[in-house]
Amino acid sequence: MAMSSVARPRRSSIAGKMFSRGSNHVGAGHRKRSLEFYDDDFDGCDDAMELAQIGAERTKNVLILMSDTGGGHRASAEAIRDAFQLEFGDQYQIFVKDVWKEYTGWPLNDMEGSYKFMVKHVQLWNVAFHSTSPRWIHSLYLAAFAAYYAKEVEAGLMEYKPDIIISVHPLMQHIPLWVLKWQGLQKKVIFVTVITDLNTCHPTWFHPGVNRCYCPSQEVAKRALVDGLEESQVRVYGLPIRPSFARAVLSKDKLREELQMDPDLPAVLLMGGGEGMGPVKKTAKALGESLFDENIRKPIGQLIIICGRNKKLASTLQSAEWKVPVKVRGFEKQMEKWMGACDCIITKAGPGTIAEALIRGLPIILNDYIPGQEKGNVPYVVGNGAGVFTRSPKETARIVEEWFSTKKDELKRMSLNALKLAQPEAVFHIVKDIHELTLQRGPLPTNIPYMLTSSFKGII
Repeated sequence: MAMSSVARPRRSSIAGKMFSRGSNHVGAGHRKRSLEFYDDDFDGCDDAMELAQIGAERTKNVLILMSDTGGGHRASAEAIRDAFQLEFGDQYQIFVKDVWKEYTGWPLNDMEGSYKFMVKHVQLWNVAFHSTSPRWIHSLYLAAFAAYYAKEVEAGLMEYKPDIIISVHPLMQHIPLWVLKWQGLQKKVIFVTVITDLNTCHPTWFHPGVNRCYCPSQEVAKRALVDGLEESQVRVYGLPIRPSFARAVLSKDKLREELQMDPDLPAVLLMGGGEGMGPVKKTAKALGESLFDENIRKPIGQLIIICGRNKKLASTLQSAEWKVPVKVRGFEKQMEKWMGACDCIITKAGPGTIAEALIRGLPIILNDYIPGQEKGNVPYVVGNGAGVFTRSPKETARIVEEWFSTKKDELKRMSLNALKLAQPEAVFHIVKDIHELTLQRGPLPTNIPYMLTSSFKGII
C-alpha cells in the first residue's frame, strides 16, 4: 500500500482535548513539553505505520516511576534502565520520572523534602510509617490524592505514552493503576512493581492489580502473598543493582593501583550515604587510632571515607592529621570500584548499599538504620552471618582492628557468607521477565489511546 493512501491522523483531535481544559497544577512548561511530544509523535506517524506494515515491531515506551525519597529508588530505577539498554538495545525507550513532582501539587510534589525532614527526626518517621500501614488508612488517603490530582497524573502518563509502567516506589502503585483502570487500559499497559526494600517494607508496595511484583527476598515475597497477591504475580530475584557491579569486575590489586591505595594494607570503607549522615566523623577518628599499632609504630590498615554530598564533613576530615593512610571522597558514582578495593564496609542499613556490599563479598558493620523500612535489614545481615551491628564508633573500630589482625578467619568467613547472599544478576532477571511479559501479551497497539478524563468518581 502506498503511503499516500494512508489517512494521516489530525493533531487537533487529541492535542486539543489535552489542552482545552487548563489546570492550576500543570505548569506551562509541562504543557509545552507535552505538545512538543505530540507534534513529534504525529509527525512520525506515517513512518511508524509504514514500519508496522512491513512487519517491524515498534520501540516500546517504558515509564519508571520513582522519587528521591532516599537514594535507593533512583539507583534502582537507573539500574533497570541500564539493564534494559544492555539486554535489548533500542527495543525499549526508557523514561525515569518523578511524575508526582513534575505534575502534582502538595504534598505529593514535595515527598522528597518531607522525607528528609522526617528521617532527621526519626521518631516522627517511625510514627508515620506504622500509622499508615493499615490498608484502610493508606487506601483512604491514596484515594483522596487520586481524586484530587487525577487529571495531573493522567497528563503525566500521557506525555510518555507507556506500554510498560514500572514502579520502584511504595506510593506509586495505587494511583497510576486507578488511572489505567479509568481509561480502560489495564489490559493494554503492563504494570509491574519492583520493591526496593530488602526485608521490612510498607504495605503500600503491594497491589493486586499489578502484572508482576518483583521481591528482593523470600521474606518480602511472603508479605506480598499475605497482602493479597497471587503466587503467579510474585517473583523473587533480588534487589536491582547497577549492572557495573555484576558485569565489570576488576581484581583488587588492579583497583588499588587505579585508586592510588596502599597495595598491601587491608582496607575498610566507611560510608555516610548520599547525604554523609550518621556518626562518620567519630567513627573515622576511632578507626584512625585503632588501625595504628603503637608497638610497631606502623598502620595495620587503611581507611576510605565516602562523605557523599556533605562537603563540610569532607573538608573537616581532609584537614585532619592521620596516623594511617586515609582517602576522603565526596559523592561517588563508581562505588563498585571502591567496594572492590576494600575488605569490609561500615554503613547504615540502606538496602542498596547492603546488596552492593554482598555482591563484592564485603563483611558489613551496620551502625544505624531508619526505623520502619530499614529495621529488618539488620537481622537479615547479622542473622545470615554477613556482618554485625553496633552504634558505637569505638566498638566499630575495635571490630575492624580485630578483623585486620587477630580475627582474619572471621573476616574471611563473613565474606563467604556475604557472597552466598549476593544476587548480582537480579536486575537482568527482572528486565528479562518484563520482556517475556511483553512477548506473552503479543503485538502492542501502534498507538495506546490515552485520553484525559473529566472525572475520577467512578473508581473512588
